[in-house]
Amino acid sequence: MHIELPEKRYYGIGEVAKAFKVNTSLIRFWEKEFDVLKPKKNAKGNRKFTPEDIKNLKFIYHLVKERGFTLDGAKTHLKEEKKKTLSNFEIVSKLEDIKAQLIKIKNHL
Repeated sequence: MHIELPEKRYYGIGEVAKAFKVNTSLIRFWEKEFDVLKPKKNAKGNRKFTPEDIKNLKFIYHLVKERGFTLDGAKTHLKEEKKKTLSNFEIVSKLEDIKAQLIKIKNHL
């Protein structure tokens, strides 16, 4: 899945939910369920997601929505095979981003 987000230090929950095409409540739910998601909160309690959080959200989204893992299965998978699977996922994700950029350039020509 290719996510369109500008390069920033922090992203609001609305921005993140819109990029993933899910409700903000799902993002908040995943935050409670998965220990790897730890967005910073400002004085008002608004969540601010870092690029690392976005990378973890992409991986969780991939496991749950695209591969059909249950929440417990995704948690187990994250704990047991995080390094190996995450590196493969990052490679595929980067290739998908490159493909999307090339398609965008092709369409401009």
